[in-house]
Amino acid sequence: MAVLNIRVDDHVRDQLKEMADDHGLTLSEHVRNLLMESVVPVFESDVRHGDEPAPQSMRLADRQVLSLLHRILARVLPEDGNDVDGDSEYQLMRATILEAGFTGEYWYETAGFQTELSKRDCARVSDILQMFRIVTYSIDRFAKAGSPVDEDLARRLEFKGFDHNDSLEGHMASYVEFLMRDDRWSELKPQVERNDRGNSHSLMLDVYLRMLSEYRRIMDGRSRGHGRDSYLLSLDELQQIADARVHPSRRGAMRD
Repeated sequence: MAVLNIRVDDHVRDQLKEMADDHGLTLSEHVRNLLMESVVPVFESDVRHGDEPAPQSMRLADRQVLSLLHRILARVLPEDGNDVDGDSEYQLMRATILEAGFTGEYWYETAGFQTELSKRDCARVSDILQMFRIVTYSIDRFAKAGSPVDEDLARRLEFKGFDHNDSLEGHMASYVEFLMRDDRWSELKPQVERNDRGNSHSLMLDVYLRMLSEYRRIMDGRSRGHGRDSYLLSLDELQQIADARVHPSRRGAMRD
């Protein structure tokens, strides 16, 4: 083990000794800890999407507001409350945590909160749903015309939801559920129900983005038309979007 000789002023040495005593350490141990903190980063676990970490600190104004809200809830909740808000005792405990500044317990304020689903990812979900809406309308048109699309092709063009076991895709799945509340996106709801209520059980985002890229290429190459039929897809275009499910590196092998 290497040895370092460090020269400091007497008052600095005295301050370090006082700090070491406060921590119950020898002077050498305290200085060694300070050096290690400067060269070895403190371990912090990676925050996965969906996990909202508790704040290490809060502004006094935020603590005051949250504490007041907890105390108000404590007055209005029934004594036997057992829902997500708990009872008055639970709310008073949370107020105490904030008022006393117990930072190690601040996780109570973020428990159940998810990290934000970015505006970009929200837009991706909406664009994916819109693509499958047009695909579904196009397939329905062929069926009504008496020339239904091949079952295998139709299956490959079905919206299967997102993987609930993945933090990001699981968050996207909950956003889909939110968007489909009431009667919105009703044409896609049967597909969601058929696929374990929107749980694909495998990662789908990359697949959907490849399909979406092909769908956009097709739409961008068209002249603007009028009416709903102008947005419908031909059989060849449906096949192109379905083929885009497969990663380009594997398409050659599938043709061989």
